[in-house]
Amino acid sequence: MSSSTNTNGDFQSSKWTKEGINGLIDNDRGTLDPRIYVDKDLYELELKNIFGRSWNFLAHETQIPNPGDFFQNYIGEDAVLVVRQADGSVSGFLNMCRHRGMKICRTDCGNAKTFTCSYHGWSYDRAGNLINVPMKKEAYRNEIKLEDWGPPKLEKVESYKGLIFGTWDPNAPSLTSYLGPMTFYLDHYLDRSGEGTRALGGVHKWVIPSNWKMAAEQFCDDMYHVDYSHASAMIAQLPEGADPSMASFPKDGNQFGCAEGHACSFWSSPFSNAGSGPAAMEFIMGPEREEALQRLGKVRVAEIAGMNSTVFPNFSLLGAGAFTIRTWHPKGPDETEIWSMIIVNASAPDGVVQALRKNIIRTFSPSGTFEQDDTENWAEMQRVFRGTKAQSTSLNSGMGLGHARQDERFPGTINFGYAEEGARLFYRRWKEMLTAPTWRDMSATLKEVS
Repeated sequence: MSSSTNTNGDFQSSKWTKEGINGLIDNDRGTLDPRIYVDKDLYELELKNIFGRSWNFLAHETQIPNPGDFFQNYIGEDAVLVVRQADGSVSGFLNMCRHRGMKICRTDCGNAKTFTCSYHGWSYDRAGNLINVPMKKEAYRNEIKLEDWGPPKLEKVESYKGLIFGTWDPNAPSLTSYLGPMTFYLDHYLDRSGEGTRALGGVHKWVIPSNWKMAAEQFCDDMYHVDYSHASAMIAQLPEGADPSMASFPKDGNQFGCAEGHACSFWSSPFSNAGSGPAAMEFIMGPEREEALQRLGKVRVAEIAGMNSTVFPNFSLLGAGAFTIRTWHPKGPDETEIWSMIIVNASAPDGVVQALRKNIIRTFSPSGTFEQDDTENWAEMQRVFRGTKAQSTSLNSGMGLGHARQDERFPGTINFGYAEEGARLFYRRWKEMLTAPTWRDMSATLKEVS
């Protein structure tokens, strides 16, 4: 049975009702319906109601430092150009010519004064305004109004400590309100130094045959898989002569989740950088740590030595000292394009940066040891879910159910590291964004829209 609402809560031409979607996730019992990973109608609703309304990661500030610098990214399946303007602000618009839909820029990044469609030559300025149409007099009799034919522009573009986000929704809350208590944990990555962070050149991109939510969910809270999926990889990355027992994942972790759908797991051991070598470890445990203690305090440095996290819906971060950021771009219900970048403390010496970079590439890249373990799991899960019996068999998401608590040291909901609280809150937000007509109908009461 289909229903129809306005575009703020769009069920257009969908077989799914609000009640049907709510029935897919039962957080009281701790169950998931596998159809969330394979159903094409749900996927189309995700593109409209989740990616179309959320704040989506676009670029790091250091990737577009100068006027005219641009970076191409995606929001859902929509290609977006992110461009630094002459006044230092950042604009974003759909990378689509309004004549026949060709991309107006086919380069991943660079610097440009204008963008010209390679099909028929329509040209646009840095803000996405149409400024020239070839043969305007002969072909259009001067009757075309250029101001009417620019591509759709992002309604809001904001930055949080170097990370640039954008949204199509004019009614979305501010970025800081959207992030909510997640900013406390993001600062662990982003605010360790007065110099901030910088992105290293290049983006790894590769496609895997699995649903985007599998990856986003794992980065929310899944420390449970590490000792099993990554056992051999953890042993392989230990320094020569190290005690093999060091390969066991820390058991001192906690996890955070919030009504906004963001989540993370964190631990107090410097495990993440064990394979980076002595020079990197000396910097991380010495001057880098001392400055971080001054800026962030003991809790966010001593209690959070490493962390994996997801900003709803599809932006994840992992590491400490240096870290990988990745966007899980949906390319259909059964395909994800992974974009992975490396971010480092801007004050780190070059030798330390290179050591950290090599460690991240060795572990979390298309050929990374940990990465291959993860993507094999996700791809195999997707193949399993093709079966009709598999799709009708519920999954257990009840780890740690009923044991969440409040901890005055940490904002949000806290659970022991081996739990699925973050994933449950991620999927609760997923349900709400698919079904809520407006931002005011979300359970997380946001000041600007309440």
